[in-house]
Formats: sequence, structure tokens, C-alpha cells
Amino acid sequence: MFSKIRSLVSTWGPRRWMIAGGILAMATVVFANYLPQLQYFLDPMGVTSTLNVNGPSNTSNNPFFQSLGTNGRTCATCHVAANNMGLSAQRAKLVFLATDGNDPLFASVDGANCPNAAPNDLAAHSLLVGYGLFRIALTVPVGAEFQIRAIHDPYGCAIVTDPVSGQQTVSVYRRPLPATNLGFLSAVMADGRETIQPLTNPATFQANLFADLAHQALDATTGHAQATTPPTDAQLTGIVNFELGLYSAQSFSTNARSLAVDGAQGGVAALSQQAYHPGINDTLGQDPFGSPFNPVVFTTFTQWANGAPDSDEPLSVVQARQAIAAGETIFNTHPLTIANVRGLNDNPAVAAALGTSLPVPAFQGTCTTCHDAPNVGDHSEPLPLDIGTIHDPAAETDPSILNALSQLSLPDLPIYAITGCANPFPSADDPSPYVIYTTDPGKALISGKCADVNRTKGPILRGLAARAPYFHNGAARDLNEVVNFYNQRFQMNLTDDEKAELVAFLNSL
Repeated sequence: MFSKIRSLVSTWGPRRWMIAGGILAMATVVFANYLPQLQYFLDPMGVTSTLNVNGPSNTSNNPFFQSLGTNGRTCATCHVAANNMGLSAQRAKLVFLATDGNDPLFASVDGANCPNAAPNDLAAHSLLVGYGLFRIALTVPVGAEFQIRAIHDPYGCAIVTDPVSGQQTVSVYRRPLPATNLGFLSAVMADGRETIQPLTNPATFQANLFADLAHQALDATTGHAQATTPPTDAQLTGIVNFELGLYSAQSFSTNARSLAVDGAQGGVAALSQQAYHPGINDTLGQDPFGSPFNPVVFTTFTQWANGAPDSDEPLSVVQARQAIAAGETIFNTHPLTIANVRGLNDNPAVAAALGTSLPVPAFQGTCTTCHDAPNVGDHSEPLPLDIGTIHDPAAETDPSILNALSQLSLPDLPIYAITGCANPFPSADDPSPYVIYTTDPGKALISGKCADVNRTKGPILRGLAARAPYFHNGAARDLNEVVNFYNQRFQMNLTDDEKAELVAFLNSL
């Protein structure tokens, strides 16, 4: 099947492919009770695709597409095939305008800035409509090592304190993670809170991943869908089996045309065959089979580096493919400076690997130092990091982070002051009490530990073009902002041409 698709794609021009993608997208709407094994959808960069390796799906019989709660939501309300099983802010806005905010997507439990919002109040849903953000209410663990208070509360529900127990519930605002390509996960959810069974052992990976995703589906149904009765084991099994069969990736670029010709391995066919196990190519040498870390993580477009000189494509197409390959090389090899990153520069394992003491001084790496899973781009071991995207610019003292934040379209989020933690990167020039100013304490709201403040996982990088905005707080409206952030944050010193090539590569994943 895939060889026929590649042959067809290689001969079609952009206009025919855009028309075909539109027809296929409309067909999905028309045949709402039937999902073909391979779907195509238009996105801003061309055409994206989702493959179900388990075959076509009858949505009327699949619990992923059924309302199991009380507010009308299904899993597919927030995990949309056209957005590679995620949700773009653009789609959220269109749905709001089309339904006057009455779609189940905007259920006030988490689809509004605060839970007391009226359904059709656009301002009260500004974070979901403008940034694709859902409100996640997390209770500070009993015995937490830190104290937290809100210093900026734009919507009035940043922290709610139980009058009896005194427990604090903190509102954080996050993007929904895609319900596809899940066989490459090392942690479930941005803060890892649904990683009930560890995903670090190849022998137990599949069973534990299934258990974790089932637990996540249970919590999503009783939480996001406000179910009063938990889903059955059969329903949870149906949801997880459907999710684990899905692979999504960009398949066609308006400029470069098919992403799976002339030796390239873009699209879902190659992705569905990509080898993976926990710890594969781990940066810190934790691959359980002893293989050393290879910084050349992506080889998807290596064959395009020389432009396929025997290609009969127009010169513009050849050049577009060369730009994608050049971006891949930049991702794999361009040096960057890693400094003041929680999870790395305060990590004893990193200090041991570099033969230094804590805190680890600035050291050289590449994009693949953190995005090490081959041709996928997340970390193959659980390694949540704080790269600075959720820092408060008004209180930021690190020039590289401050300059990086200036490249983003930051949403207006609550800001929290966290005290009681030691500074992992102390400065002799700053004797003032250490306070962390953040819009999202990250994994610390699950563990209660100072070491986890601000740390969240890095996502899988496939299928990016269809699900803007980016970062878990939606702070980057497009991949240009993502690249500009990293360029400043890690002092990459990219030229304008190199930035464009890196964006072209990321848009082709």
C-alpha cells in the first residue's frame, strides 16, 4: 500500500495534493462513523497524515469517540485527527465562533479560564481560544518542600484554598498532548503524573504503557468529561488500543512536495516502523543494551542533503528539500550552550558524565542532547527539564532566558512565587532570599519536591505543523518563535538562513 502511495505522491504537484487533501478531509466529515486506515488533512504547511496500523475504525463502536461523561465531551473533542490527534488554537477559535462557545470543548471545568465562566463568554475562554490552553487544577501535595502564593491572578482562580483542610489547588494552563505516536513515550502527561508504572524497562514497557494510558483515560473521563460513573475496563481497553495503533506525521510539503521520495523517510509509513525501546540512544549512556549516545538522532531527510541531482523535480522543489535536510543537520550537529537548566545543570548524573561537580557549569550540546529518541525527538528516558518558557520575564535575572522569552507570544497567565527551596545555581553576587517566579510549577505539583519545580517533559516532535501553538504553555505561536527562543536561550548564533532551514525541517516532521 505504501509503495503505491509514494509513487502517486511523487508525481502529483502541490495543487493536486491540496485538492486531494481537502477531499479526503471532507470525506472524513461525511463518513463520520468510519475512519479509514490512512487519513490525510490539510495543514498550514501542506498535508499531514494519520495511520491506524490496526486498520479502519468504526467510530460509533469505539469508546474514544463516545461521550462517557456528563458534559458531552469525547476523547476526540480535544484530540482531533486533523490536528494530528492534538488541538490547534486555530481550531479552538473556529469551533467557538461556529457554536457561540456552546461546544463541549468549552466545558467550564477546564475549557474556560476559570470554572465559573458562562459558555458563550469569549473573554472567559481566551486562553483556550487564543492559545489552545486548558486549565489543569492540581492540589499541592501534603508535606510539599515549598510554599506557593499567587502574585498575579488575572482570572481570579489561580489558587483556591480549602477552608477545612487548608490544601491549596493551583490552576495551571497547558496544551493537550497528541493522542498519537504513543509507543515512543517515556512519560505520560507533561508533568508525568499519569506514569503510574515506569516506562524505563524494555521488558515491561508495553504492559506498563498500556496500564498508564488506561489510567490516563480513566482520569480524563472522570475529570475532563466529568463522568459520574468510571468507564468500564472494556471501554478503557478500547480507548488505549485505538490510541496505540495511531501514527501521525507530515506527509507533504507545499514547497518540497512528498516527504517520502528520493530516499527521504518522512510521513507515517517509516515512522510506524521506527525502532524504539526505553533508554534508546540515551544522552547519559543509559541505553539498556549498551549502545552509546549518537547525536545524529534524525536521519529522516539525510538523502536530500545533496538535492537528488538526478531528480526531475523543478529546481525550487530540489532547493526546498535541501533546506529541510540542512535543517536536520543543524538539529543534529549545531552547537548550543546549556546553562542554568533544571534537570541538567543540577543533575548529579550529568555532573558525573562530565566529570564535574554541582552545579554543572555551562557545557556544549546540540538539540539532540535533549531530543534523543531516533527520528521521534522526545527523550527516551524520563528527564523533565526547565528551559525557561514558564519563567516570569519581570523577575528573570538570566539574560539568555530573558532574551529568549522576548521572542515568544506569552499568554497572560497567573504568576506564582515559590519559596522554601535552595537555589540550584547560586550566585555570590545575589545574597537576596531565593524566590522562583513561574506560571507553572510543573512536576513539583505532583511530587512536592523542590528539585522538580518548573520541570516538564519534552514532547514528541512528529506532526508539529498541524498543532500550533507550541511549548506546553502555548507561548510560541509558530515554529519561527520556537527557533528564535532556542537561538537566544542556548546562544546558538544561528544565521537567518539557518533559522529558516531549521523551521523547514521541524515543519516537515
